[in-house]
Formats: sequence, C-alpha cells, structure tokens
Amino acid sequence: MNWDQVEGNWKQAKGRIQQQWGKLTNDDVDTIKGKRTELVGKLQARYGYARERAEEEVEKFCTTCDSASG
Repeated sequence: MNWDQVEGNWKQAKGRIQQQWGKLTNDDVDTIKGKRTELVGKLQARYGYARERAEEEVEKFCTTCDSASG
C-alpha cells in the first residue's frame, strides 16, 4: 500500500495507526488527516525519533498494511 491509499482510506487507517503507535492521541491522529509529513512529525514528537527513523517507520507501516490487506 502506498501513502496515497492510506490517505484515501484514512478512516480505516486511523485505527491501524493508533494500534501501531499507541503514544499518538486521538487529537494527534485527527490532526494528521492523512498527511504523511504530519505523521512523521508526530512520531518525532511523541517517540523522539530522528526524521529518518520516523520516515522508515511510516514506510514499514505502509508495507505492513500491504501484507495485512492482501
């Protein structure tokens, strides 16, 4: 799954995102609104990740969504 698909199915993705990253609040996820850069920023803020690590986490999430939905 690419990020465009995540963004297009944001309501379904929100639950998966909160399962994956439990430190993100409902407000965080609502603020993200399907924007990849917002998610990366929230991961940096909540988990203390460097930008590169946050990007890797989001990419891994997209890959995991592929295998979970396929």
